[in-house]
Amino acid sequence: MTAVWSRTKARRATIPRLVAASIAVLVAAGPAHAQAPAQPPTAAQPSRPAAPPLSLNTFLGGVPTGTATNDVLTLTAVDAVQRALQYNLGVLLAEQSIGQAQGARGRMLSELLPNISGRVSETREKINLAAFGFGGSVSLPGFPTVVGPFNVFDARLFLSQSVLDFAAINDARSAAHGLEAAKLTHKSARDFVIHVAADLYIQALASSARADAARAQLETADALYKQAVDLKQGGIVPGIDVLRAEVELNTQRQRATSTRNDFEKTKLQLARVVGLPLGQQFVLDPNVPDLPSPTLTLEQAVEQAYKTRPDYQAALERVRAAEASRAAVIGSALPSLHLNADVGDIGLSPSDAKGTFTVIGALNVPIFQGGRTHARLVEAEADLRTRRFEADDMKASIYYEIRGAYLDLQATNEQLHVATAARDLATQQLTEARDRFAAGVASNIEVIQAQEAVALANEQFISAQYGYDLAKGAVIRGIGSAEDMLRQILGGSR
Repeated sequence: MTAVWSRTKARRATIPRLVAASIAVLVAAGPAHAQAPAQPPTAAQPSRPAAPPLSLNTFLGGVPTGTATNDVLTLTAVDAVQRALQYNLGVLLAEQSIGQAQGARGRMLSELLPNISGRVSETREKINLAAFGFGGSVSLPGFPTVVGPFNVFDARLFLSQSVLDFAAINDARSAAHGLEAAKLTHKSARDFVIHVAADLYIQALASSARADAARAQLETADALYKQAVDLKQGGIVPGIDVLRAEVELNTQRQRATSTRNDFEKTKLQLARVVGLPLGQQFVLDPNVPDLPSPTLTLEQAVEQAYKTRPDYQAALERVRAAEASRAAVIGSALPSLHLNADVGDIGLSPSDAKGTFTVIGALNVPIFQGGRTHARLVEAEADLRTRRFEADDMKASIYYEIRGAYLDLQATNEQLHVATAARDLATQQLTEARDRFAAGVASNIEVIQAQEAVALANEQFISAQYGYDLAKGAVIRGIGSAEDMLRQILGGSR
């Protein structure tokens, strides 16, 4: 009996391990590679994106929204996914990164657009001409060395315009790619959180099924114990059979308590991911939308994923952003042309102010910067290689992810057929063992063994049944069509 129970415990961990491994792999291959918006270049480093702190815990968190009610909420799988899209922490952080990237791109564009400012000033001055060289031998006879006090009024518009600046041009391109990467990362986060919420919902249903099966086994064990007591009182079976039945009853009671606790903890994790109000009571709807089995071959699914996966497209955008940042560093060592101008009225008072203007065209030619440009170029090239490595790794991870999902799909489909037959046979075996025990032709060792076989068969069936749904969801996530599938389930483009 101990050996059977150990195997049952190992089987119970199948789906949680599958979900945890799936989430961990997808986080590593998904939005965890998302990048923050590009920062404006400084004298010390080029503009380049940086990785934000998006981790597994980020997507397992949520922002509780609303007020808990006394009513028990019925939470469907679609409701859970929709709430996760609104209140999951990973999605909310990815959404905010778009605003940060938009601001960074606006700053970069401002370096290419005209900058116009105005100023109105009135100054009262007293000047020592000797301080400007009009003293001593340079002084004029009869001309004072101190002039003033007098007023100066000046109303003026200033204009600065970058005419040709390769560094600013490429910085703006880098920021544009960073913005596109942020948008794609947000889309990837939405696809990913659909997968996370659906997986947790299925895991909660599996935990519920285990709790129900354990409760049924507890009721069976209780009935067998009472039967053994009655048979002993009738002198049909010895006292050892009653003792064995009582031990099995306690084992099943402990199992029922453990599975119920696991179910409640899984519900808490689901509530956090989807942002339910704190303390809100809810039940799960066991009717889960039937996900279609994939019709694409493995090769077709991989090729489609390369075209549609937003996390991979975001990785390519970050490569382009790094290439533009490298070009900006090279451009900073090239001549640049800038225009500065001002126009306005100046005089002793507003009434006698006269119009004046200044136009300056400046060609800036970097000659020696102490090796700063070379150092920035080395840094930018290292960053570019890093982004390319990440994109290549992302491409490989997509291949392995989809291949693993197809393997799981095939294995769980076969396991489901076998587990269904095994459950029916185990139930039949338990019925016959109970009849033999009641007739006094066998001890309850056969009954207990048959009961453990039923427990194992039920666990294998639950793992295969919900594991098959998880595998189909993993294929949909791997291809990158999770949100499109959700729209089909909802029957529209919400």
